[in-house]
Amino acid sequence: MPSAPSIAFSHVGIYVTDIARMEVFYSRFLGFTVTDRGELHTPRGSVNLVFLSRDPNEHHQIVLATGRPAEPGFNVINQMSFRVDSLASLRTLFGAMTEGDGRTYVSEVLPASHGNALSVYVRDPEGNRLELFVDTPWYVNQPLRVPFDFSLDDAAIWAWAETHAKSLPGFKPRAQWVADMSARMGLA
Repeated sequence: MPSAPSIAFSHVGIYVTDIARMEVFYSRFLGFTVTDRGELHTPRGSVNLVFLSRDPNEHHQIVLATGRPAEPGFNVINQMSFRVDSLASLRTLFGAMTEGDGRTYVSEVLPASHGNALSVYVRDPEGNRLELFVDTPWYVNQPLRVPFDFSLDDAAIWAWAETHAKSLPGFKPRAQWVADMSARMGLA
């Protein structure tokens, strides 16, 4: 194949059973704005849609669509991941999920380090797994998932994360990993 065309991820659509509850979760707890909503007639019947975004340049980043069976048997979504800008933002989201009525919308809240990221995993109201994460300035071989303690202050978490990452196979600065991958992908 000649050179690969340029592509960029834009949005994801998920089928839901309780569209109103899912809308509240994604807008209230993750800060998405409803950009549009409506009914679409399809060959398989009518579907109600709610479009959500956190980026004014993207009409939607998430689409909620009615039609998910109450007992689908198996959720084909492994996870949807959302990058945040700082550990402080990740801590704020963790608090929103574990305090007050946030607990009534989510399950399985788990802070975890991947060496290259600090993450909080959570299941949304319908059991879809989300990862909220902040990048670290390091790379380590993957897969890796080690719980970390959000009761520590940010400085202590970063110190632990760095010490732990340095002890793992493949440790290198993220910039070096990016340079290595750029060369491997023929982009250097």
